[in-house]
Amino acid sequence: MNLDALVQWFAEPLQYDFMIKALAMSAVVGLVCAVLSCYMILKGWSLMGDAVSHSVMPGVVFSYILGIPFSIGAFVFGLISVVLIGFVKRQTRLKEDAVIGLIFTAFFALGLIMISRTPSTVDLSHILFGNVLGITNSDMLQTVVIAGITMIAILGLRKDLMLFCFDENHARAIGLNTTFLYYALLSLLALTIVAALQTVGIILVIAMLITPGAIAYLLTDRFNRMMVIASVVSVLSCLIGAYASYHLDASTGGCIVVLQAIIFGFVFVFAPKQGLLRRMQVARHERQLAISGLEGSAHSH
Repeated sequence: MNLDALVQWFAEPLQYDFMIKALAMSAVVGLVCAVLSCYMILKGWSLMGDAVSHSVMPGVVFSYILGIPFSIGAFVFGLISVVLIGFVKRQTRLKEDAVIGLIFTAFFALGLIMISRTPSTVDLSHILFGNVLGITNSDMLQTVVIAGITMIAILGLRKDLMLFCFDENHARAIGLNTTFLYYALLSLLALTIVAALQTVGIILVIAMLITPGAIAYLLTDRFNRMMVIASVVSVLSCLIGAYASYHLDASTGGCIVVLQAIIFGFVFVFAPKQGLLRRMQVARHERQLAISGLEGSAHSH
């Protein structure tokens, strides 16, 4: 591809307002998801993200029935699922993964029943898979406001949340309110998922909440650097994925998530310290040292 063709490839989508909106919203959502994904990876809450993302489905349908913005119902049901997961976990001997599986599948199934029973001129399946190319100005405003609130809250609590995710027992020992931090992080998770509904939908948002953080985790041991790497990777993949979806006439959310998965695969193999090739090289070197040690010991005898 020559320079003129490359410039044309990038310039052509910018002729259309819907693509400019899609690019802007993809970048905003990508940034918020990336920052939160670092905490999700550190805490080991990938399944929790999956749970909350699926639990908002009934709220979306209720919002349609009541004629209110989807984000309101989605956030309310996201919070309800969070509270239920925490309550059931504390009141039973069940492990957290079992409680999460129980709650989110029940909520998601309820949402599917409500969709099937609700006469609608609106294609509610867009909530499942996203429809950033058809986003309205009011949806854009909601997304920006929700993303802004989420980012301010995350940055305001970043040190406490980092300690809570890294070592909850230590956080409790030094006097932090871990119960508050538990529900605060889950509330921020629900807000982020609501912000991402129009862009990638319920099904794919979990990938955007995990993959950027996982990529950065393989590339650095420092949390602040991890957040920067995750943010850059996520925003760039969202922008390039949106461009690719235009030229391929394919799902925008699907292109974004597949691109992030490709980047993860590359990092998984080639990361300088944690990559597969590096670990194989270290293991081979250790075997050679062990063999040399055994041979030296045999010669000394």
